[in-house]
Amino acid sequence: MSDPIVQAKGLHKSFTYQKRSKGLRSWLKADYATIEAVKKIDLTINPGETVAFVGPNGAGKSTTIKMLSGILAPTGGHIRVCGLDPLKQRRELSYKIGCVFGQRSQLLPNLPLRDSLELFGKMYDLDQATIDKRIEELSDIFALHSTIEQPVRQLSLGQRMRGEIAASLMHKPTIVFLDEPTIGLDVVAKRSLRETLNNLNKSEGTTIFLTSHDTGDIEALAERTIVIDHGTIIVDESTDHLRKKFLNKKHLQIDFATKPEKHALADVEIRIQGNTLNATIDMTKHDINEVLHALLKLGIVEDIQIQEESLEEVILSIYESTGKKDESAQ
Repeated sequence: MSDPIVQAKGLHKSFTYQKRSKGLRSWLKADYATIEAVKKIDLTINPGETVAFVGPNGAGKSTTIKMLSGILAPTGGHIRVCGLDPLKQRRELSYKIGCVFGQRSQLLPNLPLRDSLELFGKMYDLDQATIDKRIEELSDIFALHSTIEQPVRQLSLGQRMRGEIAASLMHKPTIVFLDEPTIGLDVVAKRSLRETLNNLNKSEGTTIFLTSHDTGDIEALAERTIVIDHGTIIVDESTDHLRKKFLNKKHLQIDFATKPEKHALADVEIRIQGNTLNATIDMTKHDINEVLHALLKLGIVEDIQIQEESLEEVILSIYESTGKKDESAQ
């Protein structure tokens, strides 16, 4: 079995800052406070995995990525990424990892995208023949042929983001860290980028570690989901298992030929608008077949859709369940 790509043990990061005080005391003695951004987390990621690292703002996601990539020094704990210490061997590690931060561009805005890709190739000591071949490969994977000669500033956000990720992959890294890769993209651009990343993982075996607030990214890209809150990992499950474990509701929409008749179903949340009935079914209280059988009697059905909870709802359920556990422990 291959060694883990990422191995972190007791990873910890705290920040100390000076508190603002009023009055004479602020002139005589400074007061300091400490924030624990990451609290001794353990993390193992194996080659070829696609992992989503999710949580609310301030949970410690970006801080963790910055420590794993060598940008930030941990306050404590042990890290190995691709067999290297990110802080002590940052230069060597840079040849094995790729990083993309969704709100920060690493491309040259006034020059053609090709120039940025060539620059990245030179930075990683690739010869020109290898650079040309890699640009061609990435242009195929990311559909860059029509835009690669355009100045980066003229590209759409979706085109630029594909270019950003392509640049981070010029040296064929073992793992790529993606921090909010689809932020600001429209629906079509998001779908295109997700499909591209999935193809990349399958064709080149690149390990993908991403943070995102978009549950669509997680569902489409990640086989495994790690949920972090207040600097602590609270769940680490396969994405499918996570959905099944916390999936308690199904959403049902029925379109009738005419406005449906009144219903007499207790404990089922039902909303009727025109000829459409929407119901939310708690699977811990009801059998969906029985509820569906009763609702289909309300009129002539033209269409029906059954949807599971979104991953966003699932993650909210996780926060609520862990919050209840915390309260009961006090």
